[in-house]
Amino acid sequence: MRSIFSIQPTRRERSCAGCRGAQGGFTLVELAVVLAVIGLIIGAVAIGKDVQRNAEYAKIKNKFIDQWEQAYNQYYQRTGVVVGDSQIAPRIMVNGAAYVATGTNPVSGGDMGATIAAGNEPTPVCAHAPENDAAVRSSATAFVANTNDLRLYMTRAGIRMPPGRAEGQEDLYVYTDTNGSPQEIQVCFQWNRPGTPEGAGNVMVIAGLTPDLARMLDQMIDGKPDAQEGRLRLRNIVNGTPNGPGVEWSANNSFGRGAAAPTATGAGQTRDEEQVITLTAIYKMNQ
Repeated sequence: MRSIFSIQPTRRERSCAGCRGAQGGFTLVELAVVLAVIGLIIGAVAIGKDVQRNAEYAKIKNKFIDQWEQAYNQYYQRTGVVVGDSQIAPRIMVNGAAYVATGTNPVSGGDMGATIAAGNEPTPVCAHAPENDAAVRSSATAFVANTNDLRLYMTRAGIRMPPGRAEGQEDLYVYTDTNGSPQEIQVCFQWNRPGTPEGAGNVMVIAGLTPDLARMLDQMIDGKPDAQEGRLRLRNIVNGTPNGPGVEWSANNSFGRGAAAPTATGAGQTRDEEQVITLTAIYKMNQ
């Protein structure tokens, strides 16, 4: 036993002489380094999400929108007419064969549809009925399956369509918005009569675009995001004074689906679990 008068430390006490110093906390420098590393990691994750989203948007343009434009042009090269037009009496308008067959609203001379009243335009050529049919079409007549079916036209002409969502759903494309919610793009083709707000002629109608996707597509296609100028335009936006100030695309990602007429600079109240609001654009065709 150890004497109470002994002042020599035991072996155990000698081995723990530095225990109190070893149990000290982190220094301020160490904490600062850890916080800096955490900040870099968070920043890298945020940047990575933006890079991934931009890459997805570029893929939508290159693998879906551009591919459908090529399929449309290829149909014209093979048949000599645009999609749905008559090869016997072409009118150079999408689904113009319906008017040739019925003789409704005949076009006299070379005015190419100037006598067709608003609401009596040929119905759009789609593969599926659009989610919001009235917002997509300019005609008063709704889409009819197996009558003005985009997929059937392309298949009969032997044209390979973009992969799209799946076999039989080549006109659809699924992506995620900034809230991580699924969104679906759909393409249709239609003819706009003279006097249509966003411009006359044959167009591709692209529904289901979030505001930031619409702006990025416009930037890639026309060089600047302008809702009323260029080949890609916001639906129902009247083209203003030539060479005048442009118009911003409506809404932003703070608005949820169903928001009414939001402005580009306004602040919405969408929740993180909601789908971001979507817009409908028209893409002017060259044929």
